[in-house]
Amino acid sequence: MSRPNLLSETEIENELKELPLWTRKENTIVREIVATDFITAVAIFNSIAIIAEAMDHHPDILLYGWNKLRITLSTHDRGGLTELDFKLAKKIEELYIIKKRNYEL
Repeated sequence: MSRPNLLSETEIENELKELPLWTRKENTIVREIVATDFITAVAIFNSIAIIAEAMDHHPDILLYGWNKLRITLSTHDRGGLTELDFKLAKKIEELYIIKKRNYEL
């Protein structure tokens, strides 16, 4: 399967409009999530891992403190942002909404 091309600056800006809680940092997009407790943070981490594996697109995920996650997306083999990053970010947002309802983050 061929890998997607890098997005233009305009395409990145347009995609970010749909993801207001994500921030661009150079060639990545980043999202911070604060859960109510450690086990919820781990549940979110594991859920993201399952989605990412199914997409064959793996984010950098940092679990820090006792309840915080930092998710960083970039298409490493392309050296920047592609449609894969934004597709995964949107799936993470959907997941987070579901987890928030279930665990009252």
